[in-house]
Amino acid sequence: MTSSPTGFVEENEKEKEVIDGREWLSETSPSDRLKESDERKRLEKKLLRKLDLRMSIIVVIYILNYIDKTNVTAARLQGFEEDLHLEGQQYATLLSITYVGYIIMQVPSNMFMNWVARPSIFLPTCMAVWGLISILTGITQNYRGVLVARFFLGFVEAPFFPGALFLISRWYKRDEIGVRSAVVSCGSLFSTGFGALIASGILQGMQNKLGHAAWRWLFYIEGSVTIFVAICAVFILPDFPHNTRWLTPEERELAISRLAEDVNPPMTSSPDSTESSSQHLNNSKTESPFDGFKSAMSDWKVWWFAGAATAQIFSQSFYIYFPTLSATMGFGTTVSLLLCAPPWVWSVIAAFGASRHSDVTKRRFVYVAVSNTIGIAGFVIAICTMNVAARYISLFMMTQMYAALIVFYAWMSNAFAREPAKRAVALAFMNASSQLGNVAGSYVWPTTWGPTYRYSYAVCIGGAALSTGMFGVMFLHLRAVNRGIEKAEREGKGSVGLKYII
Repeated sequence: MTSSPTGFVEENEKEKEVIDGREWLSETSPSDRLKESDERKRLEKKLLRKLDLRMSIIVVIYILNYIDKTNVTAARLQGFEEDLHLEGQQYATLLSITYVGYIIMQVPSNMFMNWVARPSIFLPTCMAVWGLISILTGITQNYRGVLVARFFLGFVEAPFFPGALFLISRWYKRDEIGVRSAVVSCGSLFSTGFGALIASGILQGMQNKLGHAAWRWLFYIEGSVTIFVAICAVFILPDFPHNTRWLTPEERELAISRLAEDVNPPMTSSPDSTESSSQHLNNSKTESPFDGFKSAMSDWKVWWFAGAATAQIFSQSFYIYFPTLSATMGFGTTVSLLLCAPPWVWSVIAAFGASRHSDVTKRRFVYVAVSNTIGIAGFVIAICTMNVAARYISLFMMTQMYAALIVFYAWMSNAFAREPAKRAVALAFMNASSQLGNVAGSYVWPTTWGPTYRYSYAVCIGGAALSTGMFGVMFLHLRAVNRGIEKAEREGKGSVGLKYII
């Protein structure tokens, strides 16, 4: 077997040798080999540029996903609770009820998307529906109406993020996933910061326009933008490598083969046991969704990661109440919303930098641990003082914790690199389970604990410490597995497994 520059597999019984990590026929001249290697690199760069350009719309979708989910926090500052006559814990319930549907639907939606293999249709359809629900939230008149709207909003928003992570994992190699996951996830960070800026403009300028309160216009406008972007996304998003129509035949074969080589290097497995590139990348079409479900649910790593992610999300519940925490510094509504943006801009920079460096070094845990440690220091500062400058600095230290979460998302994909059907379920289950942290976190910030919110910050410290410890246990386990693989290779047993990026 020999590989052409585009990854095509050809039959030949002649002697092979390895050049640049690939197999070549010994009769091929060195100059031809270099030309073919250079041609593959050129084609690969072209494929990645095309793919990155189209995948960039996922960032826009994620921004709108978070804005439509969290715009209620900005509406709260402009009469939302008063107009709907909310009392006691009803506002916290509105926040938490969204995550009920969000949790329920993530695994089934990823199984379905993997089975139908048309994310370019499935994800934008869900997006259009949640945009419509956001608009309908603006016409609600009481607690019951907005509770129903928020519940179903969680259902239709659920498919997007695990679906986006799975889609990325079906196109990029293991050492390319981190930075792409970071770019996508930074959409949520941008939305938290710049969503507040957009909200401040709408809330300040749309009060009583056409007889509607400004907070209602917030839902009308942002929901309408979501529907428009959903329509555009149908024509931009890719499907999977084997059925994306805008790829050339060469690009399609390269997209398939490069991932097969990434998880099953051609020179380390026997020909009899190695799937072809197409078979490997398409095994989600032959392996049923329920096989993938059973495989994922029987793997203890899935459950352990899910528990650690739940604690991590719980420790970051401050984002749900971020405008409220900004307001504790004593400024008015508009200024408080404007002050939300800089900490989230810093969060984007920190998350992208950590993820990019994590891909380069092929390490994950150390970035998670350092980011969480800085976040815990920010919580401690907020507990100890009401000084405006110190509390504002503490917000920057808290928001950078999203670097830990985003690096973890790449780690999740790396830990289940071989089996697409299993990976679809594992990513969805871990992300869905982690949302229990948001459900619990919605109740950690009662107004009776304000304006210091010392108890809230103390609870977040506990969550961050727990998640860091659990990630550390997984790191030690996977490092031991890697060392076992390396030992087997040194003893001449060949490649006995795919080493984990930890």
